[in-house]
Amino acid sequence: MRKRRSPIAWAHPRSLYWWDSIVPDFSPHEFMQNFRVSRESFDYICNRLNDVIGRRNTNFRLCVPLRKRVAIAIWKLATGSEYRTISHLFGVGWSTVYNCVREFCDAVIMVLLPVHITMPDAGKLEEMATFNNRWRAPPCVGAIDGSHIPVIAPEECAPEYYNRKGWHSIVLQVVVDGKGMFWDVCVGYPGSMHDARVLRQSHLWDDLSSGEFLSQRKVNISGCDVGYYLIGDPAYPLQNWLMKPLSDTGRLTREQHTYNYRLSSARLWKCVLGG
Repeated sequence: MRKRRSPIAWAHPRSLYWWDSIVPDFSPHEFMQNFRVSRESFDYICNRLNDVIGRRNTNFRLCVPLRKRVAIAIWKLATGSEYRTISHLFGVGWSTVYNCVREFCDAVIMVLLPVHITMPDAGKLEEMATFNNRWRAPPCVGAIDGSHIPVIAPEECAPEYYNRKGWHSIVLQVVVDGKGMFWDVCVGYPGSMHDARVLRQSHLWDDLSSGEFLSQRKVNISGCDVGYYLIGDPAYPLQNWLMKPLSDTGRLTREQHTYNYRLSSARLWKCVLGG
């Protein structure tokens, strides 16, 4: 009679030391430095996403705890490390890392995005006009710009994703308020698309071009009634709700130079996006 073979283990033994022993001892500064969020924000994210990405143990195997799943995803998004590197760090398989990242991103879009990145109401717009107080740009309520996110381009349309910087990407368009907080995001257009075209294709263009969203309040400046507006760089089209610097041809007046300086000072997105 043949001896019965031992069952094959589902999980390959891995070291859990870093997550179980090192991370809990992180100081608040170390936690922020490594995960790019505070412990309080991390706890908030876990609580909000628990019903969507939380898992339970089964009779056959132990699940990856919620906090660890969130930490894996945030680490990937914060550092850009390879899946295999994160796999060794957290003591899980690389496919688990992949699943954690995908599920986390889907959950954030479904649960957190509608709550934290929304078109502001009249009261919020009034508050956002703090650009006026900080940068003397009345009554500006936001700054718009784009950034490129590196991607592996689809084979069938790779040239469309090749940007002017010489690599493949998708375009991220954001609007931030005077505190550097996002209040509109559009992402996914191929890297070859110009910033102005991305804006025209986004829902933001339709919302603001209707004239209703930013026309709720007027400020009289030198005899002109000025409504809420955004500021952007020269790549964007000039609109009554979108101001941009004047082209310097060497003939700008003192007032025009001052205008350009004020807009340049208020363009907070360069700090937000790392530009």
